[in-house]
Amino acid sequence: MKAKSKTLLDVIIIGGGQAGLATAYFLRRTGLSYLILDAEDGPGGAWRHGWNSLRLFSPATWSSIAGWMMPPVADGYPARDHVIDYLSRYEERYQFPLQRPVRVTAIERIEGGLRVRAGQQHWQARAVVSTTGTWSNPYIPVYPDAESFQGQQLHSAHYVEAQPFAGKRVLVVGGGNSGAQILAEVSKVADSTWVTATEPLFLPDDVDGRVLFERATERWKAQQEGRAIDKPVGGLGDVVMVPPVVEARERGVLHAVRPFTHFTRNGVVWPDGSETEVDAVIWCTGFRPALGHLASLGLINDEGRVEVQGTRATHEPRLWLVGYGEWTGLASATLIGVTRNARSTTTEIAQFLADKEN
Repeated sequence: MKAKSKTLLDVIIIGGGQAGLATAYFLRRTGLSYLILDAEDGPGGAWRHGWNSLRLFSPATWSSIAGWMMPPVADGYPARDHVIDYLSRYEERYQFPLQRPVRVTAIERIEGGLRVRAGQQHWQARAVVSTTGTWSNPYIPVYPDAESFQGQQLHSAHYVEAQPFAGKRVLVVGGGNSGAQILAEVSKVADSTWVTATEPLFLPDDVDGRVLFERATERWKAQQEGRAIDKPVGGLGDVVMVPPVVEARERGVLHAVRPFTHFTRNGVVWPDGSETEVDAVIWCTGFRPALGHLASLGLINDEGRVEVQGTRATHEPRLWLVGYGEWTGLASATLIGVTRNARSTTTEIAQFLADKEN
């Protein structure tokens, strides 16, 4: 692979997951030159790192990115491997210009554009779209004496399957969908306790990702029209009652306790002073935006984000961010939700570059 490139592209997309591919789909229709740089060894983005039993909570027809529907599954919701296969075939279908594995480490301002660096390599473009998501930046909250705990700790980002926890005493910490799904699985083989900051919010059994996307769309429309929504709507963080979670409820294990106060060498201490011995803690506590490659631009604020207007960086007009969640667009971290933001971002970029030429 060549050490560097001095060609000035129109657009570089950093990240080859669902947000990067959706953006590329719209870019290929503009006639602009572009390149995807992906850190992974193969297609699939963050889905390559999901646990073995991970499933979507939307039907395939409601889990597709622009241009080509995800093939349906025989029954239930698509599994992780089905999503990876879909994204792999999507790449092949549209023959996007793509290089991997390329881990971008920094971006620099240059005359007429931005320079994207990956070790000794670099590429230059008039505009950059960052679509690195959050999966590579798992978040674990700070608990007193966590470093003294002799048991196992791992984040859901590194969880694979329940079997290694068989017969152990396990805490599953986190109240979202990952916490509920991993608890449902681990509780079949281990003495499991579910720990959540507040009581988990369970959606009705007939509410899936399709309904949540419709609600997110309604919120987006309300924002565009400057009106308030007077009825409560479920968020994408509420627990969707997929079949394994329903089965856990039927077994009577789908209940949670409030957090412990600190760790000990062999376990945790609860607010009432009682102690529980624990073999392992699985942190299902979410992720933070993976923006380390943008630190060189001086744009990351105290919240670990980049200030944006829509998806465009407020203080660097040649940079856009797509697919990081609500702060870059309602439902933008979902397969179906990212299409809206990818389309609008591409329209903005094309207009921006056209204006520069005039």
